[in-house]
Amino acid sequence: MTDGLSSQTPRSDLQVSCSKLERSRLELKLSYFQPKSWSSNPHCSACVEIAWNSALSDDGERRDRPLFIRSVPLLKPHHRLAILLHDGIRGDKGKTGLSLLRFSEAAIAAVIDRDCAGENLAELTGIPCAAPIVASVADALPYQPDVLAIGIAPTGGALPDEWQLEIRLAIAAGLSVANGLHTRLMDDPELVALLKPGQWIWDMRQEPAGLAIGTGKAKTLPCLRVLTVGTDMAIGKMSTSIALHRASQQRGMRSKFLATGQAGLMIAGDGVALDAVRVDFASGAVEQMVMQFGNEFEILHIEGQGSLLNPSSTATLPLIRGSQPTHLILVHRAGQTQLSRLADIFIPPLRDVVTLYEAVSTAAGAFPRVPVAAIALNTHHLDDVAAEEAIEQVSIETGLPCTDPIRFGAAKLLDAIL
Repeated sequence: MTDGLSSQTPRSDLQVSCSKLERSRLELKLSYFQPKSWSSNPHCSACVEIAWNSALSDDGERRDRPLFIRSVPLLKPHHRLAILLHDGIRGDKGKTGLSLLRFSEAAIAAVIDRDCAGENLAELTGIPCAAPIVASVADALPYQPDVLAIGIAPTGGALPDEWQLEIRLAIAAGLSVANGLHTRLMDDPELVALLKPGQWIWDMRQEPAGLAIGTGKAKTLPCLRVLTVGTDMAIGKMSTSIALHRASQQRGMRSKFLATGQAGLMIAGDGVALDAVRVDFASGAVEQMVMQFGNEFEILHIEGQGSLLNPSSTATLPLIRGSQPTHLILVHRAGQTQLSRLADIFIPPLRDVVTLYEAVSTAAGAFPRVPVAAIALNTHHLDDVAAEEAIEQVSIETGLPCTDPIRFGAAKLLDAIL
């Protein structure tokens, strides 16, 4: 692997086993390596960063112990992205690509959506981005992208067959690929054979190495830990967390956004693809992530996933237990009364949902009380007048501060936390 590594990466640490990493007994030291399974491939999907520290064991001996293990992301601000977003601009599965449009620090060279080719991106999405919409990867190449970002999040996270040719063409044209799907592109020998020096495939949905089960120790951290929770899936939890993070930074706070899904990882880099983690280790993966940053920052904004109301969601409870949040922000889509993909399941009154999340978080007193501090209301589908009316109605209904953090800013939500 040649691109995407930190400039501080010790080249001598590449392609060696974990047991042979240089370790420091005097101070925390970062080491980088490629697992043996990647060592024969120079286009591996990420390198791994390990922080070691020396500590006394139970028998009084001083031994090196790993403090955290994480993959190092490859998507950087200098890249130019072509976002593969077929049927995602007008459909309901384009949240990854739309999030990149709104939040990515990398330049957007083009958006690929055959149904919207030639139309105005800003008018269709409401996102101030002037990138052209084209019909195919071939049509995107004149705009000089260097990374193809897969921006669709289909149900189950699998790669649709019709996208294979697009991805193959992109790699053959010299583009690297940021892949947030469960389908691992690095497992396809034909795609790997097309990679040239300097190209890479980042399969970000991977379970981190060295995980342990959760212990609840994040509750000992001195920082604020703000977790977004929701009434359904795909309603704006990541966007709310990023908006809160940026509002915190604007106030001079030492803030960190921690991603737990593919879009957040493409945008921020630090985090874990939680749906790639075995369920036994899910809360431990969140705990490890939070413990890594909890002593460095005043406030952590942890991207929520799923919903306690949705029977297909397995991520919400591990996020609550692993992060041991000090505050929750409930995210809801204005006017939504049923789950978007399970229409026979109705969303309870928001006041009852608030009670549910607070009760689950404290677990009958096993953990400290965690308040739902405010409501983030997704009003993307409403005009300004209707949005303001919906926000006022929800605030009256719940007795909590409420706003749309994308439309009107996150200051009101942050005030409720602080």
